[in-house]
Amino acid sequence: MTSTTRTRNASLARPARQFEGIKAQDLLIKGITMLVLAAGAVIILIPLIFMMSTSLKDRNQLRRSPPPLIPLEYTMVEVNGKEEPLYEVTLEGELRQMALVKNLPEGKGVFVDPADLDQTYELVIADQEQMQQLEMHWENYPEALTSVPFDRYLINTLIVTFVGMAGMLISCTMVAYGFSRFRAPWLNVLFMVLLSTIMLPSQVRLIPMYVMFQKLGWVDALLPLIVPQFFANAYDVFFLRQFIMTIPLEMDDAARIDGANPIQVYLHVILPQARPAIVAVAILHFIWAWNDFYEPLIYLHSREKWTVAVGLQTFSALYAVNTHLIAAASVVMVIPCILLFFFSQRVFTQGVVISGVKG
Repeated sequence: MTSTTRTRNASLARPARQFEGIKAQDLLIKGITMLVLAAGAVIILIPLIFMMSTSLKDRNQLRRSPPPLIPLEYTMVEVNGKEEPLYEVTLEGELRQMALVKNLPEGKGVFVDPADLDQTYELVIADQEQMQQLEMHWENYPEALTSVPFDRYLINTLIVTFVGMAGMLISCTMVAYGFSRFRAPWLNVLFMVLLSTIMLPSQVRLIPMYVMFQKLGWVDALLPLIVPQFFANAYDVFFLRQFIMTIPLEMDDAARIDGANPIQVYLHVILPQARPAIVAVAILHFIWAWNDFYEPLIYLHSREKWTVAVGLQTFSALYAVNTHLIAAASVVMVIPCILLFFFSQRVFTQGVVISGVKG
């Protein structure tokens, strides 16, 4: 092999080694990133897991210090007509299951084999391991949901959430369509005025809004929670407007050439292309309306008109010692938001990838 050939082979091998080094470095960075994200996900999920675990425990499990993360309960066995705790004891180098029937001074206890009650043993309790078993109390859920009229609260919440969501989507998409597609004098100034309302805290308009709804006779009804949603809010209008502006104007022109009027363009061009933004806004509104406690507390006075958030807070005050029942009711309230996220994630991701343009 000549020196020229060796030089050429060396020059070809060098980029290959560099490529392998870069690939290994990328894999290492991705692996570290995945580990960090996984650790963060576990930390975020700890409160939810603890709440779900608490909802499946009974009072005895909650009284333990510290309470077990998994709903474990001490194993009991019947000895002479009494329920005694079962231990795994070490006797002459052999592990055996025995019941603790009597406590003695100096941390000792009398143990007996449930199958042979004639023979007893005095052992140090701390050296033995008390046996536990998985005990899930699913009856906490029906007990929690029937202690107060949660079915009525759920119906009220669904009405407020979905009717208000429909009004919000109709009004906000139409206003965003107008700001993004039409041209008129002072339109940008009007849009800035709309955005400036974001800086207005809800507490500032609470008293005039309450007085207005009281004069209309809407206090202690669901209307104050629903009707304002049919009037566009600045945050959702801004979000939708920014997305609609990314949709090419050529689509509107093509629809007009085919004879479509502005309403038809809105229905058949803008709304289908803006689906990812609409889904995102709908998800945010659902979570906000479902968890809203402030406005229902102000406007709803009768117990039968309460939403789940207000009902859960009242339930927590009435059953403060029953932590397992409060956790069960909280899990039921959290489930719809989790289900909505998982079912809508695919549609949202797909819409973002398409980004309003095909072909």
